[in-house]
Amino acid sequence: MSALNSSKVRLGIVGVGNMGSGHIANILAGRCPEIEVTAVADINPERLDYARSKIPDVAVFNTAEEMLDSGKVEAAIIAVPHYFHPRYVMECFKRGIHVMCEKPAGVYTKQVKEMNEASKNAGVVFGMMFNQRTDCLYRKMRELVQSGKYGRIRRTNWIITNWYRPQAYYDSGAWRATWSGEGGGVLLNQCPHNLDLWQWICGMPSKVYARMYFGKWHDIEVEDDVTAFVEYPSGATGTFVTSTGDAPGTNRFEVTMDGGRLIAEGGKLMLTELEMPEPEFSRINTSSFAAPRCKTVEVETDGRSEQHSGVLNAFAAAILRGEPLVASGTEGINGLTLSNAMHLSAWLGKEIELPFDDDLYYSELMKRVKTSRRKDDVKAVFSDTSGTYGGV
Repeated sequence: MSALNSSKVRLGIVGVGNMGSGHIANILAGRCPEIEVTAVADINPERLDYARSKIPDVAVFNTAEEMLDSGKVEAAIIAVPHYFHPRYVMECFKRGIHVMCEKPAGVYTKQVKEMNEASKNAGVVFGMMFNQRTDCLYRKMRELVQSGKYGRIRRTNWIITNWYRPQAYYDSGAWRATWSGEGGGVLLNQCPHNLDLWQWICGMPSKVYARMYFGKWHDIEVEDDVTAFVEYPSGATGTFVTSTGDAPGTNRFEVTMDGGRLIAEGGKLMLTELEMPEPEFSRINTSSFAAPRCKTVEVETDGRSEQHSGVLNAFAAAILRGEPLVASGTEGINGLTLSNAMHLSAWLGKEIELPFDDDLYYSELMKRVKTSRRKDDVKAVFSDTSGTYGGV
């Protein structure tokens, strides 16, 4: 379907849970002027009633397929639990419907590779909801790192432990924090944005080694405490530390380069710029305890951080006028590759080289799915006839 002759994109939402209802609120508030919600799908009647209460003339459907076949939509947002993301994205591909996928792209790389392959011949706009890419700090950080002005990356460190969640959060849904329901914990639920930004700004590593704890701080079966070490093809190294158990938590992202260091923390981006790049200084310096002189300044940004609305506005512009997306749907595999590699490293107790064996990861994940405390999810996740999940 095409919206070339339309003033607004007719959008359907698959899954009217937390994220689906959030998108509805943004659109109704006028933050996405080129989008109108014309249909929603959810298996939970209460969520359909909620959608009707907000949009009286919206078409409601019990399954995603019914909505996608209705002719009511030309684009869709997939906002259901993680395992179902690739499935419903590909249902959109089959029908020529533009699609925006919520993070993460999926649970395991094998299914996401199938989705990305299917996208090549779909002929539709395919985007990923990486709304943190709109944040002015991270956009500026990427610009400075990618410019090469400060030389090669030497070290990257991200401590992202301000994802604190109490036990009540995990108790709010039986599918939460289970291998069969979510497919992972903090890495797959809270950190997809951080993992995406990490690789978007610094590039993909070639080796990953991780230690993680499963249910260390909560009564859950998946990881809630992770420390990972990575090596890049260039020889640079990095660490990624995250948890949902720290209160208060920290969010500090640091990139050290030959000519300076960037730190994003507390809503500010600080640059420590060396007077002379370290390799040059080390070559010409003759004093045993000298160090290159430097100065630290706060980096000015444009101050814009349009978040979910910005991603949807770019999605509409891509459909209507062929303008660029904030993030292509096929880019979702990069952050997922990192989280899968971390899981595989922790499960096997060894360093993982990228690319890793997708089938091995899937096999290890399925071992945990089979013993998951949410047993009824196993059938739903791997059945071809299961309906749309709600309540994300």
